[in-house]
Amino acid sequence: MAPLPEPVRSIGTIVSYHAHVYFDGAEERAAAERLRAGIAQRFMVRLGRWHEVPVGPHTLPMYQVAFETRLFATLVPWLMLNHRGLSILIHPNTRFPRRDHLFSGLWLGQRQALLGERLPEDSPEADGAGIPNTEPAGTTPI
Repeated sequence: MAPLPEPVRSIGTIVSYHAHVYFDGAEERAAAERLRAGIAQRFMVRLGRWHEVPVGPHTLPMYQVAFETRLFATLVPWLMLNHRGLSILIHPNTRFPRRDHLFSGLWLGQRQALLGERLPEDSPEADGAGIPNTEPAGTTPI
């Protein structure tokens, strides 16, 4: 017997997005710094702290960029064109962190391993984008 299909999920369940920018070694760290500066100049996002060692489900050092759903249409294409060869996981934030990271995300650059067992299957509420900590100049072309 075939498994029952999953119900269609509404995009309204997406509260925000995360982009995890991975780096490995000094050269990629420098590229990640330049990318981070470019993001901060152009987009109202919440830039997370640098993780110089793997943390949580991530198997490489990284930093996180949290952003509102309305920015997806501009930030993600900009990252597609400007990711500097770095690996970036972009995933929605719903109430299901494991599924968001492992099955609903998209990758720019090389896909990296994730430790899914370190992510909860579900949570009471989805992570929001948080208060932006960037102040784009507004004159920098996207």
